Amino acid sequence: MGSSVVDEMNPGPVACADDSACIELMNAPSVASIGTLIGDPSRALMISALMDGRARTATELADAAGVTRQTASSHLTRLVDAGLLERCQQGRHRYFRVGNEEVATALETLMVVKAPAIAERGILTPLERARTCYDHLAGSLGVALLERLCEKNYLELRADGVQLSDSGRDFFNGLGIVSQSNYRRPVARMCLDWSERRYHLAGALGAALLTHFVDNKWLQPSDTSRAVTLTRRGRRALCEEFGMDNEVMNDE
Repeated sequence: MGSSVVDEMNPGPVACADDSACIELMNAPSVASIGTLIGDPSRALMISALMDGRARTATELADAAGVTRQTASSHLTRLVDAGLLERCQQGRHRYFRVGNEEVATALETLMVVKAPAIAERGILTPLERARTCYDHLAGSLGVALLERLCEKNYLELRADGVQLSDSGRDFFNGLGIVSQSNYRRPVARMCLDWSERRYHLAGALGAALLTHFVDNKWLQPSDTSRAVTLTRRGRRALCEEFGMDNEVMNDE
């Protein structure tokens, strides 16, 4: 694809909701320590399995990584101690999940370094076409959606990121997606997409949109991966409601 309105903005390595969150994540423990943790293939596979925002048991994560439960338990303890994952208890079952959105975004950004450019491979995989990134939409469809929202001036690009415009607030309210100003997290922000190497929409609005798409059966989640499938209903709705180009979605 050529340059876009999103490409024209160069915010630098903005990965977290705010700079202090990035600094806290990357300094405790050190960058080298985090690199060692996520650089292990088994731990990387377990983290990847959790990047859809869902919590999973140690057994499920052991299966995802292809290791024994004992080995998985050791890996998970290290990831929890580093603050990358959270451990939660429900009855007799213990679950693990990504610590928070800032951690998920930083991990997604780090994946850009190791991911080969799509142009080098040609055909998109289902995961590259459309997937969940913690609690929002990513992949080529997520990037195209952010670009369209900016083109329609529902989102405004600024030097420090992206902001919901008045017309955008009216548009999303009309869809039943209420974007209130009292969210504890940013309403809208950009997240660097590891496969597209451009930005997709994150924040409270990004999460609300993904929920809206899934609830209305515009997107069909997978039980086995982060990939989501654009349905016929979703294709039609994105054309009619968001004015997305059908040719762009044909690439999906």
